[in-house]
Amino acid sequence: MRELEVVGVRVEMPSNQPIVLLRETGGERYLPIWIGAPEASAIAFAQQGVVPPRPLTHDLLKDVIGALGRELEQVRIVAVRDNVFFAELVLSGGVVVSARSSDAIALALRAGCSILGADEVLETSAVGVPEEEGEAEDEVERFREFLDQVSAEDFEQPEEGPGDTPGQTGPGR
Repeated sequence: MRELEVVGVRVEMPSNQPIVLLRETGGERYLPIWIGAPEASAIAFAQQGVVPPRPLTHDLLKDVIGALGRELEQVRIVAVRDNVFFAELVLSGGVVVSARSSDAIALALRAGCSILGADEVLETSAVGVPEEEGEAEDEVERFREFLDQVSAEDFEQPEEGPGDTPGQTGPGR
C-alpha cells in the first residue's frame, strides 16, 4: 500500500466527466478516477473547507461513525476490476467496510485520515507524470496539463456495471 494525496477534481473535456486525481506521496505516479458530479462536489467542498449549514451525506456518515464510537482510521483503494475502482473504509476496532472510491475519498478528506492505494492498483491504473527539472511548477497546473493531454479513451471504460466510471450509478459507485 502506498499513501496517496488528493490533488484535485476537474471536469474532463469534451465529455464533461469529473475526475479526481490522486498523487502517490513522494512519487511521480498519478491515479485518475472518473467519478460522478455529486461526489466531485463533495470532494471539492472538503478540499476547500466549505462547511454547509446542514450536513451533506459524507458529513452525516462521518458523524454517524463518531456517534457509534468509531473513528475512520484510513481509506484504501484496494482493487480495480473491469475499470471499476473498489475501496475500503478501515474503522477503529478492526471494522472494514466496502465503499465506492469516490465516497471513500470524500469521507477521508472530512475525517482527515490517510488514503492508501494498493500496489496492484497503482501498477495497473496509475500514470507517470515526471516533474520537470529546475521548475517549481504548481501541482494544480501540472494536473491541468495532464488532463489536457489525456482523454477518457486513454483508459478502457466498461459500458455497463456499477462503480466509479462515467455515467454509472448504483451500489458500486
